[in-house]
Amino acid sequence: MNDNSSQHQSRYLPSFTLALLAPRYWLIWLLLFAFYVFSWLPISVIDRIAGALGDYAVKKNRKRMAIVQRNLQLCFPHMTADEVDVNVRAHFRAYIRSILHYGLIWWAPGWRLRRHVELHGAEQIQHYRAQGKNIIALTCHSVGLEFSVIALSMRELCGGPYKPMKNPLIDWLVAKGRMQNRARIFTREEGLRPLVRNTREGRVLIYLADEDLGAEVSVFAPFFGVQKATIPVLGRLAKTCNAIVLPCISCYDEQSRKYIVKLMPALQNFPQGDDLADATNMNQAIEQAVLECVPQYFWTMKWFRSRPPGEPEIYN
Repeated sequence: MNDNSSQHQSRYLPSFTLALLAPRYWLIWLLLFAFYVFSWLPISVIDRIAGALGDYAVKKNRKRMAIVQRNLQLCFPHMTADEVDVNVRAHFRAYIRSILHYGLIWWAPGWRLRRHVELHGAEQIQHYRAQGKNIIALTCHSVGLEFSVIALSMRELCGGPYKPMKNPLIDWLVAKGRMQNRARIFTREEGLRPLVRNTREGRVLIYLADEDLGAEVSVFAPFFGVQKATIPVLGRLAKTCNAIVLPCISCYDEQSRKYIVKLMPALQNFPQGDDLADATNMNQAIEQAVLECVPQYFWTMKWFRSRPPGEPEIYN
């Protein structure tokens, strides 16, 4: 496989330039150096610090806390107020912890990173490839998402969409982490063609599909019983790529200090060729993935920002 061939020239390839050493980036470089030193602490120490910072964030970031509460109340109406509060606190702890763990991805040697990442269900990839199928890993916005990418790319050649960061220095660092192990990334502006091409070549497509991108490009399908603006693209990708879809979730286990990345059973009767039916099937698969570690889903996002015609706004 030739990475320099013309068919791959559109892939996103941010690189380090001298412009990133300009004075306006010096404070970021200083913070990154402190983060680098911090990342070499024992992970048990990092986790204890993350717990304290997470508790502080709950108290100080009332806006985000309200979004988490609202999402949990909508998606788990059976939860008591106390159970919601427990999950809110656990979410902020997990969120801060995952940020502090980014140092493992950016700077840790491979042997150290592998000690804290474990992939389950990977045998399914070879099973379906033996049937002539390509593979789409349907990931979701868990706080450990980056570790899903790492776990898969350690084992398989991968590719997937990427949303560039506004800050060029942070973008270079995050993209560099994503592209470890020869993974390829593509921006949304490039469309679906490079994703399809790479998947047909045999790379695992790491695909995110749970973000609300607006009613104009979505269908409304239930997600934990709430109508959610859902991008109806996965079914088309699966058909075009002749691919099996394996839901994927990354959950941090506090006992083993590992991210357990799990490839779940393939979506059945998928795609059906109907956007709403396929979106519903996909959302149900994401629900099952979220249930693996509820507090570690990205509940700070406004998953239900877009509403069907006539329905009131959810987030005030």
